[in-house]
Amino acid sequence: MASRVLDSWALIAFFEDEPAAGAVEEILDQANRDKHRLYLSAVNWAEIYYNTMREVSLEAAEAQAQTIANLPIDVIGVGDDLRLARQAAVFKASYRLSLADAFAAALAKEKKAELVTGDPEFKALEKEVKILWLK
Repeated sequence: MASRVLDSWALIAFFEDEPAAGAVEEILDQANRDKHRLYLSAVNWAEIYYNTMREVSLEAAEAQAQTIANLPIDVIGVGDDLRLARQAAVFKASYRLSLADAFAAALAKEKKAELVTGDPEFKALEKEVKILWLK
């Protein structure tokens, strides 16, 4: 089964019903039908949470956290061996990325997964990880 990593950009587009929301919904539906496995870095989860809390409310952030928990997405933490954190640090030092984006890319590399995003910051990483570009 193929694997995909969702960047926070993709889930925010989904939650805010932006133009890419339909594509994200299809990816989630495919995961429900076991077409692929979906992952989300805990750092990206936190980015979605704080973004919603800051722009809407704590209650809205909690509601989105519950929605994510009910979606076919495995949220992956940093881990005690720090392998994921080390790769994220390498990406952060080598490219112009936010720390959360560096974690999404590191998770995609670790899982040998396709990164799902529409964030142009990832353009520089196309030789490092496979990217499914959303519009």
